[in-house]
Amino acid sequence: MSSIPDLHALLIDEIKDLYHAENQLLKALPKMAKAATNPALKAGFTGHLAQTRGHVTRLAECFKSLGLPVKGKVCHAMLGLVEEGGEAIGIEGPAAVRDAALIGAAQRVEHYEMAGYGTARAFAQALGENEVAALLQATLDEEGETNKKLIEIAGAVNAAALAA
Repeated sequence: MSSIPDLHALLIDEIKDLYHAENQLLKALPKMAKAATNPALKAGFTGHLAQTRGHVTRLAECFKSLGLPVKGKVCHAMLGLVEEGGEAIGIEGPAAVRDAALIGAAQRVEHYEMAGYGTARAFAQALGENEVAALLQATLDEEGETNKKLIEIAGAVNAAALAA
């Protein structure tokens, strides 16, 4: 059990968690892109990989703004979500069905990230850490856009999976 005596310590804990989570995604997204067969989905995963590198950089900036070393803590939730993504990759059957499963796994990741970034941003705002709040908000906005793109791609993928 870790000691978190105040909101500032909780903010740091959240940022460490997000940092590890994003680094896990840097490993998972190329595998998801390789497994995807729908061109828009494949491109979406590849594009989000580049965005995720930027998310890691922003989190490093958060650490710097707070005067802390860049260091994550194990994000057990993301480890589980990445494992589920691996299960989607391993689905045998029609490619469109696997693509639909990949979208589901990716959306669970996006929703987790949106919750984490929103929480951390709220803590930063309450603490008057405006630079940190702005960095977290920028990533939160991108995660929301990624989720919207996944919803759009899901329309065509789900139709193809239905026909498979």
